[in-house]
Amino acid sequence: MNQTAFVLGGGGVLGAHEVGMLRALAEAGIKPDLIVGTSVGALNGVVLAANPTDAVDRLSELWSTHIVRTAFAGSWMTRLSTLARTGTHLHPIDPLRRLLGGHLPDTFEELEVPFQCVAASIQKARAHWFTKGPLADAVLASCAVPGLLPPVRIDGEHFVDGGLVHSIPVGRAVAMGATRIFVLHVGRIERPLEPPAKPWEVGLVAFEIARRHRFAEEMASLSDDIEVHVMPAAFGGRPGLSDLRYRDASRIARHAGRAYEASAAYLAEL
Repeated sequence: MNQTAFVLGGGGVLGAHEVGMLRALAEAGIKPDLIVGTSVGALNGVVLAANPTDAVDRLSELWSTHIVRTAFAGSWMTRLSTLARTGTHLHPIDPLRRLLGGHLPDTFEELEVPFQCVAASIQKARAHWFTKGPLADAVLASCAVPGLLPPVRIDGEHFVDGGLVHSIPVGRAVAMGATRIFVLHVGRIERPLEPPAKPWEVGLVAFEIARRHRFAEEMASLSDDIEVHVMPAAFGGRPGLSDLRYRDASRIARHAGRAYEASAAYLAEL
């Protein structure tokens, strides 16, 4: 039996690209039988899994008005105050928890499309896949960017951003039985990496190697009977300081629109 999977990768505010890709896929009549996500891809993916019929419109609204402003709200003084109080992070996670609670069912079992998301376990230093039971905290754990949001405690274990262990979890979709995979990403993998030429590029290039290498290995190991489509985001340029502007919502519409146009053109030629 053929199974179509949507695999949604991580990347913070750049996750708006995935909304454009989802719109292009919906217009092409391509629907997922299963969804896997990591970090912001878990957030986008779970909204799709909860109600595929109107997910793109809901995500467009959430991205345009809520997600960045809710998860990363606060002046620099508020953020410093939170850091001084906690010693570990700049933003509380409760606002994002309340936002998700208004858009999601309580458990994985209530989703319309099978969905899994991944987070990194602090105590076990490995990937942990959430597949059943309470939903909101699992997605929050996958989205908990270290230093920005606090670790999420579930059953006595602490979890942080799934992008640390799986930036684009193609292998998980294959393990779940997918035979056709659509990869939705935030655009970074379209940027060719070059040796750093400026001081700040040293860390950025190292980070990109760390987040891409597992995806590259999984893609190279796929068997010939797996059909894979990496949706284009049309997001180029060298990694730069703008990548660190995690609260910059000014380009959300541009990211989504550009990815939609590129993905729609790609799908039209399939």
